[in-house]
Amino acid sequence: MIIKGATTVNGSGSLKADIRIRGEKIAEIAPDLVPDEGEEIIDAEGMLAIPGGIDAHTHFDMPCGDIMTSDDFYYGTRAAVAGGTTSIIDFSEPEQGTSLWNGLERWHEKADGRSFCDYGFHMTVSRYDEKLEDEIRGMTENGVTSFKAYTAYIGDLGVTDRDMYRILRLIKKYDGLLLIHCENGGILDERRDELGEKDPKNISNHPLSRPNEVEHDAVSRLIDMAKLLDTRVYIVHTSTEEALSEIEKAKKEGVKVFCETCPHYLLLTDDKYGEGGFEAAKYVCSPPFRKAKDNEALLIGIKEGIVDTISTDHCSFNFKGQKDLGKDDFRKIPNGIPGVENRVELMLTYSEKNGIPLNDTVRLLSENPAKIFGLYPKKGVLAKGSDADIVLVKKEAHSISAETQYQKVDYNPYEGTVVDYKVQHVFLRGHQIVKSGKVDEEKLLGQFLIRNTSVK
Repeated sequence: MIIKGATTVNGSGSLKADIRIRGEKIAEIAPDLVPDEGEEIIDAEGMLAIPGGIDAHTHFDMPCGDIMTSDDFYYGTRAAVAGGTTSIIDFSEPEQGTSLWNGLERWHEKADGRSFCDYGFHMTVSRYDEKLEDEIRGMTENGVTSFKAYTAYIGDLGVTDRDMYRILRLIKKYDGLLLIHCENGGILDERRDELGEKDPKNISNHPLSRPNEVEHDAVSRLIDMAKLLDTRVYIVHTSTEEALSEIEKAKKEGVKVFCETCPHYLLLTDDKYGEGGFEAAKYVCSPPFRKAKDNEALLIGIKEGIVDTISTDHCSFNFKGQKDLGKDDFRKIPNGIPGVENRVELMLTYSEKNGIPLNDTVRLLSENPAKIFGLYPKKGVLAKGSDADIVLVKKEAHSISAETQYQKVDYNPYEGTVVDYKVQHVFLRGHQIVKSGKVDEEKLLGQFLIRNTSVK
């Protein structure tokens, strides 16, 4: 097969060239390739060819109290490929009081044979004890080389500073990478209770309960731990100017810290929580949307190379039947929003409007996550020998709408947003799984990604 006439875009630059696929790999990239007799030709004249997107932060089929996220691996990965994402890394969670093996087995049961795109797992670590070292070593031997811990939700998922330090030290020993959800859990819980007792139905209390200072404090403490241990850390869903400033300072000092943000922290603001009565519940996620000044700071952070990746934190709950569990108390609204289907088109549009070069956008969406999470050069680049994960995108303005999405959720936080690019065709390891914007639902071809520990 030859994809002819596209402008190929990698993190290093762009070139108008044809792409030859042999089996599941890219065999050749060069201008004006001559087709072999009978070789299939895909006409991509006028389109961009970019590496398949890698969303390193999703929550599919995740329990939240007595409910589950509305997108499981079937529907979530179907939405991912429709939007140009060919690999995701989800968060596996052991049941309370069980080993990490429990989490790995549960997530394989959820994902194996039910995924349209390739998938890996980060392992959630919510405890420290004498058994953890063997479990960490076992995870890395089974291709799970990244882990996640929370500074919030103490008593459930969260860990104390002392245990966080111990976990970081242990993961360093096995050359793994720890991702951290950074919010000061004690202050957060106190503010939620205080605001909830006074005015529980007021959804604008949600961002007030988790102000910028809550994120900044936790990010600062984690960076100090990384500095003391001389180890790597990855800050998920960075949302504030203050947290970004701490990360920038740490990077300049040589601390090994990676910074992730999400499209909603670039495009949406906390004004959403004061609009439309309970409709505001659609936007309840953690951290919450911030001020325009935070959006602007993150844009600068992208342009200056402080932000390393853009993921979605896709965590979908239906407005009716799930979000409305909190109609009388904002604290009971399930936290999370969908986004895996819209990330690539949103960011291509956002980047063009804000003067971010295409190759930088590709680094944020694909190349950097591939390098950070041990998938490069198998993933994240259009190059000879790499997996033929290829997304063909054309310039075509259209509106995002819940009515036309593949995500199995009854709303879209970007409803009515006009994007200037449209994902046209998607190839996963050489197999065309999206044609003219439509997913081939017969091609349930996703494979588990066994990752190494190499980083950029």
